[in-house]
Amino acid sequence: MKKKILLPTDFSKNAWNAIVYALELYKNEACDFYVLNAFNATGYALESMMVPEPGEKLYDEARDKSEKGLSKILERLSFRDDYPNHKFFMVSQFNGILDAIKDIVEKQDIEMIIMGTKGTTNASEVIYGSNTVLVMEKSRNCPVMAIPDEADYRALKEIVFPTDYKMNYKRRELQTLIDVVQMSNAELRILHISHGEDLTEDQKSNKRLLKEYFENLKHNFHTLHSIDVKSGVRCFVESRESDMVIFFNRKHSFFGSIFSRPMVKDLSHHSKVPVLALHDLRN
Repeated sequence: MKKKILLPTDFSKNAWNAIVYALELYKNEACDFYVLNAFNATGYALESMMVPEPGEKLYDEARDKSEKGLSKILERLSFRDDYPNHKFFMVSQFNGILDAIKDIVEKQDIEMIIMGTKGTTNASEVIYGSNTVLVMEKSRNCPVMAIPDEADYRALKEIVFPTDYKMNYKRRELQTLIDVVQMSNAELRILHISHGEDLTEDQKSNKRLLKEYFENLKHNFHTLHSIDVKSGVRCFVESRESDMVIFFNRKHSFFGSIFSRPMVKDLSHHSKVPVLALHDLRN
């Protein structure tokens, strides 16, 4: 069964890098890739509530720019003939980026969003662009993988999954994680940051569940002591040169405390490590 992957682009270098990363990650998988550019007609004041329509100069100019950009991407992809199982669909949509993504995810039954962390501004001090953080926070029904600017694809050898064992995961919620680990034949490192207290009975039960879910994967459990969560995850990933970090996004949970903007900055500043955000399917 073909996988359906959404690749949003603003035609920046980082967005192209994320596309290349996605192609390599899914190199041996049959995939339909949807390359999406959401365009707006600049020049319309938001407070005026005016919406440009086809035939109007600003709309047509923005649409033409979007379509030409997608044509160039398709042309570049046509020279990469080492992906016989990949098909590409170019989508130009007049919309905000989040609404456009939600629309395509729903209409095409997308199972993964892969995007760059920076936009066309590419300011060095902006580690994760506002659009990337927005999509990770708001696209609740689809996993989002963010590819840092410096992340050149390399075969995944180690994937880190931080958890506090307080969440009672359902197997289907972890299926994307399991798929990525199996597809890449990587080793999964389950990381717990301890502040000296023993695990509660609920935490022990949740840890046993994870052992059960991951029994067919190469995996190990790790515990770091006496360090704050942000620093602990960063140090673990950097010292081991891990290849990817996978977080679970549930509101008011471990993910929320970790994936604050300062944490994103900690993880990604001068970093080459992609981050995959999974979402709670029960919300």
